[in-house]
Amino acid sequence: MGKRKQRAHEPQPDEQEGSPAGETDAPDVAELAADPSSAASAEPEPEGAGTVGEAEGELEALRAELEARNDRYLRLAAEYDNFRKRTLRERMQLRERAQADLARQLLETLDDLGRVTALEAANASVHDVIEGIHMVERKLLQELEQAGFERVGVPGEPFDPNHHEAVATHPASEQQAPGTIGNVLQPGYRLGNVLLRPARVVVVVDNEPDGA
Repeated sequence: MGKRKQRAHEPQPDEQEGSPAGETDAPDVAELAADPSSAASAEPEPEGAGTVGEAEGELEALRAELEARNDRYLRLAAEYDNFRKRTLRERMQLRERAQADLARQLLETLDDLGRVTALEAANASVHDVIEGIHMVERKLLQELEQAGFERVGVPGEPFDPNHHEAVATHPASEQQAPGTIGNVLQPGYRLGNVLLRPARVVVVVDNEPDGA
């Protein structure tokens, strides 16, 4: 009987080590200390962490866009500079070709003028020299007209201050109407719509009244 009483008073499993009943599922403090990541994962993220990340992403996107725009601007600037140089070069070439064409047309006229100046004074008459000069002049004007030149200033046409320069005046007569060109002192020339030189003319005006 003594052994039965001693077994009856042995501590039960729930009463060992002074652990209260019902608290066997509580977390172990030693385990939490050994694994801090588990505790940190349970803590909420600080406020603004997502906002900073989004701002950095937007900043990188803006930098990429700025670099792309800068690269596109540099390409456009280079293309424009090449276009400007090419246009200037083509204009210079066009001008040189036009000058060469005009000079080529005047070569025969220059040859004719050389034949006139080559006449010997002892054998050439004044009539021959004058006729040769007139021939060279007519041929030169013809070549210039084919190139687009036009002579400005003809007696009898209306006076135009945009193309004529009035040097003097003289009274009108039965053959000459007031406001017209009476005489051309120096002809003018025009190339297309560009006036190269105005004609210097004498303008016909009304007769001055008696006693003026």
